[in-house]
Amino acid sequence: MNDKELEKLRHSAAHLLAQAVKELYPTTLLTIGPATSEGFFYDFLPEVNFSIEDLPKIEKKMQEIVQKNLPLTHRQISKKEALKIFSDNKFKQELIENLPGDTVGLSEQGDFQDLCKGGHIESTGQLKYVKLLAISGAYWRADKTKDALQRISGTAFFTEKELKDYLKRKEEAAQYDHRKLGKELDLFSFHLEGPGFPFFHPKGKIILNLLINYLRNLQQEHGYKEIETPLILSDQLWRQSGHYQHYKNNMYFLAIDDAPYALKPMNCPGAFLFYNEKPHSYRELPLRLAEFGKVHRHELSGVLHGLMRVRAFTIDDAHLICTINQLEEEIQKTIHLTLKAYKDFGFESVKIGLSTKPENAMGSDEEWQKAEQALANALTNSGMDFVIQEGEGAFYGPKIEFKILDSMGREWQTGTIQVDFFLPERFDLTYIASSGQKERPVVVHRAIYGSLERFLGILLEHYKGKLPFWLAPVQIKVMTITDDQNEYAESILKKLKDHGLRADFEKNSDQISAKIKAAQLEKIPWMLVVGAKEQENNTVTLRYMDGKQEFGLLLDQVLVKAKNQSI
Repeated sequence: MNDKELEKLRHSAAHLLAQAVKELYPTTLLTIGPATSEGFFYDFLPEVNFSIEDLPKIEKKMQEIVQKNLPLTHRQISKKEALKIFSDNKFKQELIENLPGDTVGLSEQGDFQDLCKGGHIESTGQLKYVKLLAISGAYWRADKTKDALQRISGTAFFTEKELKDYLKRKEEAAQYDHRKLGKELDLFSFHLEGPGFPFFHPKGKIILNLLINYLRNLQQEHGYKEIETPLILSDQLWRQSGHYQHYKNNMYFLAIDDAPYALKPMNCPGAFLFYNEKPHSYRELPLRLAEFGKVHRHELSGVLHGLMRVRAFTIDDAHLICTINQLEEEIQKTIHLTLKAYKDFGFESVKIGLSTKPENAMGSDEEWQKAEQALANALTNSGMDFVIQEGEGAFYGPKIEFKILDSMGREWQTGTIQVDFFLPERFDLTYIASSGQKERPVVVHRAIYGSLERFLGILLEHYKGKLPFWLAPVQIKVMTITDDQNEYAESILKKLKDHGLRADFEKNSDQISAKIKAAQLEKIPWMLVVGAKEQENNTVTLRYMDGKQEFGLLLDQVLVKAKNQSI
């Protein structure tokens, strides 16, 4: 079944949930309930808050409605009629008043009615394989100054097998949750003194630095120049860029010398200030400016989720400043660079979407069409399959979005490539063309990881904590069978470190089985075991995380194997 049909099923499941809640708790106010990539949710304002113990009761009521096999119908009605139907629901009234046009959509199943634009299955009888999963907090319109709501989330599938497979994957995902792995492997932590602001421990910082070094080297090979811009910039700059108007609720503000400033939520305005430091010739373009830029965004406490949703993170940003004639080629190069990086990290399956003009967009339709066409042409000429994601672009430009598929079958939206004709105008970016006249360049905003912190979380879950050799914070653990081999082990450790390997050796008198178990719990890829025999023959036993072993190896052979593991 295709994605559109599944979306219809899950959208219908959200209505089923709303009907069940309304029948069980008639005073509950309904708000909205969309389908999501994983399932669906519905936000409610109940008279008394729901608890997790209420979910089985609600599920039972949902199945009763399924058994009735009620037809799902949809029709357009006047706003006046809709306001009368939802006269006791302030949320629906607000939605009705803000919708364009003179009519709104109304969905019906039995006696239940809901405001809806349409897109349903035929009857409730098709909703046999639905499961409620969680209760969480939310705010009306995602605005913390408005009503606090309760969100019930669930999922739905066409077959029992699909549902069971999903629940099994979800159980597996909980077992390998990056927050759990981060604690077990001593990589990062969060503290009440800084909610949403991660603390990276030495091993976690090693991995972050490896991510940076990998991309830094790749970018240098492809003509990028790295810059760094300040964390705090004038409030006026964010008004000029448009971020203040579109993003102020997610920004942190402060005063310096009685003047208003903001912690940057994006890196682009700083890059444009750098560009405008001096005049530029067409001979310098394309200019590829890279920055591992720390940004701060105010996220609601209810949506914070380990490294996946934080308030401070590092974007692997790049701003490609080019001529209009260079645009498609630059996009194509960026597409191939992005896919190479994902492949190197073990992500072979990548979906691509083209996100088009949103409602709150800056600029003219003509400029948007030009930008969207450039992205579409670059994708087509690169031989890429992609889907159109209507209205999901950034306020300043359309974008390509990359979604990687992990080892548990989940999609993660990571990298983006955005075309921008508008900020070059706002910041008066120019270059001297071959004619001697000033021309306006185009900007391509690009990120591959998206966020280093989030990408690390994805990697941990994808590999279930068993990071590949080149990414592991400790690659090799040297261990002795008795204390008699300690001096030999120290010499091995030194040679490993001299060759740039991240190796460790702890002097303790534990049994070798205990040492091996400890290394396995730390998910260290290689163990070098040395006993009397190895010391006598100047060799080591190489033991892998899965228990496989290679006996009687010279250390030089181990070094060659290690080199072959590098990216």
